[in-house]
Amino acid sequence: MKFAVLVFPGSNCDIDMYHAIKDELGEEVEYVWHDATDLSEFDGILVPGGFSYGDYLRCGAMANQSNVMAEVKKAAAEGKPVLGVCNGFQILTEAGLLPGALLRNKNLKFMCRTVQLKVENNDTLFTNQYEQGQIINIPIAHGEGNYYCDEETLANLKANNQIVFTYSGENPNGSLEDIAGIINERGNVLGMMPHPERAAHELLGSADGLALFKSIVKQWREQHV
Repeated sequence: MKFAVLVFPGSNCDIDMYHAIKDELGEEVEYVWHDATDLSEFDGILVPGGFSYGDYLRCGAMANQSNVMAEVKKAAAEGKPVLGVCNGFQILTEAGLLPGALLRNKNLKFMCRTVQLKVENNDTLFTNQYEQGQIINIPIAHGEGNYYCDEETLANLKANNQIVFTYSGENPNGSLEDIAGIINERGNVLGMMPHPERAAHELLGSADGLALFKSIVKQWREQHV
């Protein structure tokens, strides 16, 4: 399986994502600059964290205007897996690939620490290697991770089982319903604020994030090999 790690001006988690895929997962991966106009050679798209375009206007707003985002939307429409982490999640909401928005943390502070997540739905291409209800340790690093949506959208997320991860025990940012990660209705686009790529080896303090990437590869191979 071949992954693309998108790189915008201001991205700072692209190297972490590349390392998780190449060195820990053992799959093929390439960096793709934001002005790319063709992602057809890639089987999965990874939108990493950071501060794309300095978070000007709104987090992810300017990144959504990049050439590559038209190709990300095309890949998502084709059913390819698309993962957005932290700033990547913000970009996917700006692009309309996921509902809702990420607001300033409730305490108005940037937070960087490991939190516990609960796997709310393990029947997805991103979570099939987890147990339902499993508690995992994944780091966060964000100032605008407070997920919000209107009541109708929240009802739809619940009805369609689109809430994939919630914060367990402590809600660090004030997210609605403790939401930490959601998928689209089709199930091939995941956005999450915590960083699974920073939990891909025990030397980092946790390897709980690696199962997310293994899940993607497992389902892709079942469908294509």
